[in-house]
Formats: sequence, structure tokens, C-alpha cells
Amino acid sequence: MSRIPGLRLFLVCAAVFVMVRTGSAQTKVAVINLQRAVLESDEIQKASAAMEAKYKPRQQEIEKTQRDMQGIQQQLQAGVGKLTQQAEAELTAQGQRKQRELQRMTEDLQADVDRERNDVLGKSTQRMTEVVKKLAEEKGYDVVVDVSNTVYFKPALEITAEALAAYNKANPVPK
Repeated sequence: MSRIPGLRLFLVCAAVFVMVRTGSAQTKVAVINLQRAVLESDEIQKASAAMEAKYKPRQQEIEKTQRDMQGIQQQLQAGVGKLTQQAEAELTAQGQRKQRELQRMTEDLQADVDRERNDVLGKSTQRMTEVVKKLAEEKGYDVVVDVSNTVYFKPALEITAEALAAYNKANPVPK
């Protein structure tokens, strides 16, 4: 019977030793600036240029409407005391129409740009997350933390450049 308490003591000590060894194992941590990695990717750079080209005509139309409004304002200011009431009322009404048109055009353009940008960024962020997971598995990282959630980290822990290179390799953009 006296051997069993000794055996129990040995097993308890062995279990404690294993837990201490496991608890003190080093956790590999990496830090990434996910936003920068996504925004600097070749895919986003190309999409940004394509969106700019796509929406440039509408932006130019908005700028033309702004110039038209400024012209109406100048006519009203230059015609103070010279214009008839009817002519002044017509210019004022025309300016108000241009103002409403400008506001509608601006809001529509902004909504379209936001919708397309959010769609592209959402898909790219999802793909970047998958690339980061794969990179973490390959490099043996236990945790990858976004830079926005850290107060301090050693620069050697950052994997943003590696993730960006891996993303561009995994998602090549036709030139």
C-alpha cells in the first residue's frame, strides 16, 4: 500500500512538470498592418486606377456644373441694378436648379464610388486574410495581430511586407 502513495506523488509531480514545460513554451507572434498591405497590393492599385478612369467623366461633368453655377453667380453680381426683376428671378431659378443638379450628381457619384470601393476592398481584405493565415502556418506563428490593436511591438515582428509579396504572388494582376 505504501507504494501507491509514492506512485501518486510521482504522477502528480510529472503532470505538474509537463504543465510547466507546456506553459513556458514560446508563443510565436507576428504583427501586420492589414490596411496598408491591402491598399498597397497590386490588385488595389490597379482597381484604383480603373475606378479613377471610370468615374472621371462624371467628375468632369460635376466640375462643369460648378463652373456654370459660378458663371450664374457672377452674372447676378455683375447685373445688380442692371437686370430686370424677371431676368434676375430667371438667373436665380437657374442657379438653384444647377445647385440641385450638382448636389444630386455629387451624391450619386459618391454613392457609386463608395459601393464599388467597398466591394473591391472587402474581397481583397478577405483574400489578404487567407494569405496571412497561410503565411502564419508556413512560418509557425501562433498569433498574428493587426498593428491597429497594438501599443508597441518590435519591428522584427512585422510581416506586412512578406504578406504583401505573398498576396501579389497569389493574386497576380494582368499588366
